[in-house]
Amino acid sequence: QVQLVESGGGLVQAGDSLRLSCAASGRTFSTYVMGWFRQAPGKEREFVAAIRWTGGRTYYTDSVKGRFTISRDNAKNTVYLQMNSLEPEDTAVYYCAAEADRGSSKSLLIKELYDYWGQGTQVTVSS
Repeated sequence: QVQLVESGGGLVQAGDSLRLSCAASGRTFSTYVMGWFRQAPGKEREFVAAIRWTGGRTYYTDSVKGRFTISRDNAKNTVYLQMNSLEPEDTAVYYCAAEADRGSSKSLLIKELYDYWGQGTQVTVSS
Protein backbone atom coordinates (compact mmCIF):
# COMPACT_ATOMS: atom_id res chain seq x y z
CA GLN A 1 0.00 0.00 0.00
CA VAL A 2 1.46 3.30 -1.11
CA GLN A 3 1.64 5.99 1.54
CA LEU A 4 2.80 9.58 1.43
CA VAL A 5 2.97 11.18 4.85
CA GLU A 6 3.65 14.89 5.18
CA SER A 7 4.96 16.63 8.27
CA GLY A 8 6.57 19.90 9.29
CA GLY A 9 3.75 22.38 8.89
CA GLY A 10 2.95 25.01 11.48
CA LEU A 11 2.26 28.63 12.34
CA VAL A 12 5.09 31.05 11.62
CA GLN A 13 5.59 34.76 11.06
CA ALA A 14 6.34 36.42 7.74
CA GLY A 15 10.01 36.05 6.90
CA ASP A 16 10.41 32.80 8.82
CA SER A 17 11.32 29.39 7.42
CA LEU A 18 9.80 25.91 7.53
CA ARG A 19 10.85 22.56 6.16
CA LEU A 20 8.16 20.13 5.06
CA SER A 21 8.87 16.44 4.77
CA CYS A 22 7.11 13.74 2.77
CA ALA A 23 7.90 10.15 3.73
CA ALA A 24 7.07 7.77 0.89
CA SER A 25 6.50 4.05 1.26
CA GLY A 26 4.82 1.08 -0.36
CA ARG A 27 6.62 0.97 -3.70
CA THR A 28 9.76 1.99 -5.53
CA PHE A 29 9.63 5.63 -6.53
CA SER A 30 12.72 5.70 -8.75
CA THR A 31 10.54 6.14 -11.86
CA TYR A 32 8.32 8.77 -10.28
CA VAL A 33 8.19 12.51 -9.99
CA MET A 34 7.48 13.87 -6.54
CA GLY A 35 5.52 17.08 -6.30
CA TRP A 36 4.32 19.58 -3.74
CA PHE A 37 0.99 21.29 -4.21
CA ARG A 38 -0.89 23.70 -1.98
CA GLN A 39 -4.48 24.74 -1.49
CA ALA A 40 -5.56 27.93 0.20
CA PRO A 41 -9.15 28.38 1.47
CA GLY A 42 -11.54 28.95 -1.40
CA LYS A 43 -8.88 28.37 -4.04
CA GLU A 44 -7.87 25.59 -6.40
CA ARG A 45 -5.04 23.27 -5.49
CA GLU A 46 -1.95 24.62 -7.22
CA PHE A 47 1.46 23.33 -8.19
CA VAL A 48 4.38 24.50 -6.04
CA ALA A 49 7.42 22.38 -6.89
CA ALA A 50 8.48 18.99 -8.23
CA ILE A 51 11.57 16.82 -8.44
CA ARG A 52 12.39 13.82 -10.60
CA TRP A 53 13.37 11.01 -8.27
CA THR A 54 16.03 9.86 -10.72
CA GLY A 55 18.33 12.66 -11.73
CA GLY A 56 16.95 15.17 -9.29
CA ARG A 57 15.85 17.82 -11.79
CA THR A 58 13.65 20.37 -10.08
CA TYR A 59 10.76 22.60 -11.11
CA TYR A 60 9.09 25.52 -9.34
CA THR A 61 6.15 27.80 -9.79
CA ASP A 62 7.25 31.40 -10.31
CA SER A 63 5.93 32.70 -6.98
CA VAL A 64 8.28 30.49 -4.94
CA LYS A 65 11.42 30.57 -7.07
CA GLY A 66 14.38 31.72 -5.01
CA ARG A 67 12.53 31.09 -1.73
CA PHE A 68 11.60 27.38 -1.79
CA THR A 69 13.85 24.41 -2.47
CA ILE A 70 12.68 20.86 -3.15
CA SER A 71 15.07 17.97 -2.50
CA ARG A 72 15.03 14.24 -1.86
CA ASP A 73 16.89 11.74 0.27
CA ASN A 74 17.02 8.44 -1.57
CA ALA A 75 18.13 6.49 1.50
CA LYS A 76 15.20 7.72 3.55
CA ASN A 77 12.68 7.70 0.67
CA THR A 78 11.78 11.22 1.72
CA VAL A 79 11.16 14.44 -0.18
CA TYR A 80 11.60 17.84 1.43
CA LEU A 81 10.36 21.33 0.75
CA GLN A 82 12.52 23.99 2.37
CA MET A 83 10.53 27.21 2.53
CA ASN A 84 12.34 30.45 3.31
CA SER A 85 11.17 34.05 3.46
CA LEU A 86 7.61 32.90 3.97
CA GLU A 87 4.82 35.31 3.13
CA PRO A 88 1.18 35.41 4.28
CA GLU A 89 0.25 34.44 0.70
CA ASP A 90 1.99 31.09 1.27
CA THR A 91 -0.67 30.13 3.81
CA ALA A 92 -2.29 26.89 2.63
CA VAL A 93 -2.53 23.17 3.15
CA TYR A 94 0.52 21.64 1.48
CA TYR A 95 0.23 18.24 -0.17
CA CYS A 96 2.87 15.81 -1.32
CA ALA A 97 2.09 13.81 -4.47
CA ALA A 98 3.69 11.24 -6.75
CA GLU A 99 3.34 10.92 -10.51
CA ALA A 100 4.73 8.23 -12.78
CA ASP A 101 7.42 10.03 -14.73
CA ARG A 102 6.16 10.72 -18.25
CA GLY A 103 9.28 12.60 -19.23
CA SER A 104 7.27 15.79 -19.69
CA SER A 105 7.75 18.97 -17.71
CA LYS A 106 4.20 20.08 -18.58
CA SER A 107 2.55 17.07 -16.95
CA LEU A 108 4.19 17.94 -13.64
CA LEU A 109 1.88 20.93 -13.30
CA ILE A 110 -1.34 18.95 -13.72
CA LYS A 111 -2.64 17.69 -10.40
CA GLU A 112 -5.03 15.23 -12.08
CA LEU A 113 -2.07 13.27 -13.43
CA TYR A 114 -0.61 12.51 -10.02
CA ASP A 115 -1.24 8.97 -8.84
CA TYR A 116 -0.75 9.24 -5.09
CA TRP A 117 -1.40 11.98 -2.53
CA GLY A 118 -0.63 12.60 1.09
CA GLN A 119 -3.13 13.90 3.63
CA GLY A 120 -1.69 17.42 3.71
CA THR A 121 -0.04 19.62 6.31
CA GLN A 122 -1.17 23.12 7.27
CA VAL A 123 1.17 26.07 6.85
CA THR A 124 0.02 29.38 8.27
CA VAL A 125 2.08 32.54 7.87
CA SER A 126 1.06 35.55 9.92
CA SER A 127 1.92 39.11 8.90
